[in-house]
Amino acid sequence: MRPLVLLMAGLLAAAGLCLWRVWRGPTAADRTVSVDLLGTLMVGFCALLTVATGKDLYMIVGLAWALLAFVGGLALAKHLEGRRFDD
Repeated sequence: MRPLVLLMAGLLAAAGLCLWRVWRGPTAADRTVSVDLLGTLMVGFCALLTVATGKDLYMIVGLAWALLAFVGGLALAKHLEGRRFDD
């Protein structure tokens, strides 16, 4: 159980750094990349919760989060590019 706690603490620290980059990012691209990385970290956190508890509900939440983060990243990239969503 001890390694899982250390891994969760590491993911939490990395998430804190991502939030700091979202807040302080000089460009919109920096903020976009950090939000995308934050989504990836949350999927990892859900995977660790699945291992720690043995319940597959957390993995389902992680998969849904990954799909939504992917679609959201594409939409934000199109918005930053100046194109409409239906182009």
